[in-house]
Amino acid sequence: MSKKIKLIWDFRGPTAAKTAEHHASHLKEFIAIENLPLNITGHLVYNEREAMAFMVVFDENMIAVRDALKPHRGEVYEK
Repeated sequence: MSKKIKLIWDFRGPTAAKTAEHHASHLKEFIAIENLPLNITGHLVYNEREAMAFMVVFDENMIAVRDALKPHRGEVYEK
């Protein structure tokens, strides 16, 4: 089974939560357009000034998605 990688975009400032939510919607669109095999996305609000958006891809898709979308960081997804 392929390893799953969580690609993460961090947002800071007074509009962080809304920006992360909006970015997550664009990630869903990208998944549909590119016909990627996983459809795991979302956003997480840490506090009123920090949030993140994320998408999960298989290891073999990671480099192409990373190069196209320029995430800030990534981590192994364990769910």
